[in-house]
Amino acid sequence: MNIEKHLLEGCIRGERKAQYELYKLCYGILMAVCFRYERNKEDAEFLLNKAFLKILNNLESYSSSVPFEAWIRRITINTAIDEYRKNQRSKVDYVEEPMQLASLSEMDYNEAEKRFDAEELLALVQKLPPVSQKVFNLYIIDGYNHKEIAEKLGMSEGTSKWHLSSARKKLQEMMRNLMDNVA
Repeated sequence: MNIEKHLLEGCIRGERKAQYELYKLCYGILMAVCFRYERNKEDAEFLLNKAFLKILNNLESYSSSVPFEAWIRRITINTAIDEYRKNQRSKVDYVEEPMQLASLSEMDYNEAEKRFDAEELLALVQKLPPVSQKVFNLYIIDGYNHKEIAEKLGMSEGTSKWHLSSARKKLQEMMRNLMDNVA
């Protein structure tokens, strides 16, 4: 993503036109991130707008030593996690005891990649239970480890591992069902 310095400077000065241009440039990238964490378009757009406000409010702290796209993605992911935490304060939606981890072999992933495109896989991930979906996204897509996920989502590492295992099992089952229906 190539963002011109004068556009960022205009945003910092509060120029609405520059902010709108930046929003248009970032929309697709940020919406893709938001859809990984929210199931419907309205919630994803709410999350995107909240993240974009944080981006605008923190532009002065942006350092060009970090790629701009990576910086805005990180803010958006952290915003999604913050929203999740805020919404989870009143309900308990995790398992206390870790269960046996199921493994999904490399061959299963390779087979899935051959038969499903990215859009189809994203649609399957969005069918996962909310907590398992968030853990799966953070671990598989965003590269967090279980300790970091546990801290961010307010759960134990074992619970994080259980949710990842559960997500993998459910995805594997959904992929098998789809492949059986096609075959």
